[in-house]
Amino acid sequence: MTYHGSPLAQPLKRPSAGRVAAWLGLFLLGAVTGLAGALVQAGWFPGGLLLALVGAAGLFVGGARALGGRAGAVAPAAGWMISVVLLTSGRPEGDFLFAAGNGSYLFLLGGMALAVICATLVSGRQPVGDDARLGK
Repeated sequence: MTYHGSPLAQPLKRPSAGRVAAWLGLFLLGAVTGLAGALVQAGWFPGGLLLALVGAAGLFVGGARALGGRAGAVAPAAGWMISVVLLTSGRPEGDFLFAAGNGSYLFLLGGMALAVICATLVSGRQPVGDDARLGK
């Protein structure tokens, strides 16, 4: 059965096990990148913050390019955001990883903005076939 027309009218395909494993791997890599970035940005302020944000952006864009779609950017971004948000919460003993400084806020907000930008600007899959009007 061949469908023509809008990509939204196409039936959904079930993702392969390899693709799901790639999403899970990117999710875990995003969590590790968030943890490493939290430590680096606080330890070496101007350079560490830039290094942490560039590393996160590289992971988001690389995941999107590797998997050929937005889900490749969303999976590491979700892991990054969850790990960073969990690291911001204090413990009952009073310990915390993030101080209330400008660097921490720039890391949180800058990383979230980069995640949204990378997931939004990545080109999605293009329609295949003669009836596609790309570049005409």
